[in-house]
Amino acid sequence: FGSSYLGSRLTRPFSRTRQIQASVMGKPGQAKQVFRTYGCKTRAGKKVKTAEKRTKPVAPKLKKGLTPGTVLILLAGRFRGSRVVFLKQLDSGLLLATGPYSVNGVPLRRVNQRYCIATSTKVDVGSADVASVNDAFFAKEAAKKKGKKDAEGMFAAEAAKAGPSEERKACQKKVDEAISKGLAADVKQYLKTRFALSSKMYPHELKF
Repeated sequence: FGSSYLGSRLTRPFSRTRQIQASVMGKPGQAKQVFRTYGCKTRAGKKVKTAEKRTKPVAPKLKKGLTPGTVLILLAGRFRGSRVVFLKQLDSGLLLATGPYSVNGVPLRRVNQRYCIATSTKVDVGSADVASVNDAFFAKEAAKKKGKKDAEGMFAAEAAKAGPSEERKACQKKVDEAISKGLAADVKQYLKTRFALSSKMYPHELKF
């Protein structure tokens, strides 16, 4: 064939069928476009659960041997290595524990059971009333938004940090008194001692 025939073949527009195929298939190497819907219904008409209808997360089960009064060893956080007394499990699944504060300085805290070791030591916590302590007990007050600072206020001293409320202090004192009165001298010394590993000590060989 001559060059005129090849030129006419290259410049001739696509037929309607070829145009439809090109629009569906796309260009060579182009990924097929996928349309997604983000509404309450999908293409198949199946309803998607909204945030309001979703069930609340269930609190995880406690570890074997973890009962109120068990002495725990904290493995993370500010008081890692400290020994605390387990009181109860909160609705969020976290554990409520205390030092007590009057013994080793650890206040009422929420701890994750993944980051603690349950020991075989038990303490009597029957007289400690912690029914009013829940997750809202540890909620922090929302900080107030600061306005625009002028030239004088730019170097003003920062406000003092808010400490624990009077309600929290009273609850801590009440729980400490209920637990501390039943502790023997050797148990108090045990709670004061921080846990640490020395040379040739292997955690998997220790019996807590």
